[in-house]
Amino acid sequence: MSNYTVMLVDDEEDVIQAIMKKIKWDELGFEVAGYAHNGLEALELAQETLPDVVMTDIKMPYMDGLELASHLKEQYPTIKIIIFSGFDEFEYAKEAIRLEAEEYILKPIDSEELSCIFTRIKESLDQEIAAKRDIQKLQNYYMDNLPMLQENFYKALVEGQLIGRSIDDYISDYKIELKGPLYATAVIHAGNDNIPDNFSPVMLAISLKRIAEEKIEKEWDAKIFTYHEDIILIVSLSSEDITRFTDECDRFCRTVRRILNAVITVGIGRPVDKIADIPKSYKGARDAVSYRAVFGSGHAINITEIAPCDGDATDIDEKELLKKLFQQILVGSEQSVEGIADYYIANCFNCRDASEQYNLLIMELLSELYRFANRNQLDSAAIFGDMSDTYAKVSQMRDFQLREWFIEMCKRLQADIQSERKSSAESFIKSAVEYSQANFDDPDLGIDKICSILGVSSTYFSTLFERETGKNYITFLTDYRMKKAMEYLTDTDDKTYVIAEKVGYLDVNYFSYVFKKQYGTTPNKFRSMLRDSNEEDI
Repeated sequence: MSNYTVMLVDDEEDVIQAIMKKIKWDELGFEVAGYAHNGLEALELAQETLPDVVMTDIKMPYMDGLELASHLKEQYPTIKIIIFSGFDEFEYAKEAIRLEAEEYILKPIDSEELSCIFTRIKESLDQEIAAKRDIQKLQNYYMDNLPMLQENFYKALVEGQLIGRSIDDYISDYKIELKGPLYATAVIHAGNDNIPDNFSPVMLAISLKRIAEEKIEKEWDAKIFTYHEDIILIVSLSSEDITRFTDECDRFCRTVRRILNAVITVGIGRPVDKIADIPKSYKGARDAVSYRAVFGSGHAINITEIAPCDGDATDIDEKELLKKLFQQILVGSEQSVEGIADYYIANCFNCRDASEQYNLLIMELLSELYRFANRNQLDSAAIFGDMSDTYAKVSQMRDFQLREWFIEMCKRLQADIQSERKSSAESFIKSAVEYSQANFDDPDLGIDKICSILGVSSTYFSTLFERETGKNYITFLTDYRMKKAMEYLTDTDDKTYVIAEKVGYLDVNYFSYVFKKQYGTTPNKFRSMLRDSNEEDI
């Protein structure tokens, strides 16, 4: 390596020249980078040369050696300072110690003593550089592994399994930025049944992650990682962004279908305002994915739009089997509900001999069923009747009776939820239809506006509207506008441009184009044919 640099400072030129000549600098591993005759000059020179060692006299004009040493230590904490003086005074020695000077020596300077001092300083510098290089290696290794550490953090975060330190400590150490103010989790799910030809599950996951990084990462400050064969996104957003993010994810589904010929579902959890609550959003995202059995794959599904709020359900210590049963009641088949309900009774209610424990289990089960019905906005009283009477009846049932009762109760819950969901959807679409028919003359009316009024994403609305009506919303609106246009053409003498405005078209030429596409003729020709027909009748 190159030599370390030394700067000499003394107001006497002959002293500086004597020091430069007495010491074999190169053999000691040093070279003189420059010299100055006072402290102010030395500070300026230090900025230019950045010396490793400064050897300075004390008594100098403008700025003495001790003041110079103080400034140097403040600006360059690692610099080594040697103070020499012709004054053998204890106060100077004390100040030199306070300033962490390497040595305090007296004039006249002995070359052998000074050589020994510089030998020790070189060893110290060598050790410091070696330590710095080791730290740099560790830092480089740390930075190389940072993406893996961040991904492991995200996995532990969504599962709520961070232990040992606070979340803020992890975020700081792993150089993670989660801007907020709200956080939502999305799950990109393909499933083994939707893997395109010539793709393995691993290849598909890599491709989905790459496309997500290109399309979503930057705008939404998304943290993207692979977990349990799904691609997980943690995004920062505001309260106004959630429907826009849902639409973004729906476009992502269409992009993937076009590029990879793969059918995927993106589940989106409820936004939370605390990083520690991200596991709740992740659970909601996984639940949303499971609703593909109801809404179909190939879409983004936002749990806030399709499931009632769970309240404090996430705090309930439910058994895993009961959780699975409730999930199947929501999105599974009748056969799967019956199978899990049967298994649940067989494995969880085998302690009739311990009557106190058995009765406690019955009470807990009825409470869980009751809460599940309430969370899904069902009429609990109509389903269960008086809870004390139900408990008295159920607790006296024999094993096969309990099994039959429980299975039938689960099937009823499933049927009632499906009926409520259908009724809710029908009411929702009825509102959309009524609003559209009352405001069809609004030229701004379209999917974006109707969704803004209803407070849902265009993805959810479009899927629900087409499922309930058999046609997409734009087709419905166009059909209705053209129907009203035909009525105006038939019943009024209004000009074509007036009728165009009455049915929501500001551009009369575009109105004529849509009318012709719908009926095979222009509005003017339609009116002419209508008049000719009337004259023939006369």
